Amino acid sequence: MPLKITAAEMVERARARIEEIETADAIAMVDDPSVQIVDLRDPRERARSGYIPGSFHCPRGMLEFWVDPDSPYFKDVFAQDKKFVFHCASGWRSAISVATLRDMGFDAAHLREGFGAWAKAGGPVQRDDTPA
Repeated sequence: MPLKITAAEMVERARARIEEIETADAIAMVDDPSVQIVDLRDPRERARSGYIPGSFHCPRGMLEFWVDPDSPYFKDVFAQDKKFVFHCASGWRSAISVATLRDMGFDAAHLREGFGAWAKAGGPVQRDDTPA
């Protein structure tokens, strides 16, 4: 049975209605205390590739529950008065995620090209075996 909408179409529709942050601009935000970068990648991706220093890890499957203050899974980090910038590996999951958050009434942006572009552009990357 053919799909009514493909994953690529979902990403395209999401990108048309969310704030996208270019890699260089996000790199400039990494030390800004008013910005919280949120990593949606799987724990194995973070372990394999490293992560953005200071980023908060929120696995994609828990996002809506961790953001919702009425959820028993709510995380206080999402109650902070900060600019939230979400990312995944390539920008697809984070685009759809931020569109969903916007539907919920949560203001957020995403790293347009994801962690892969961040690392390629020389953005800081931390690994658990290296000091912060």
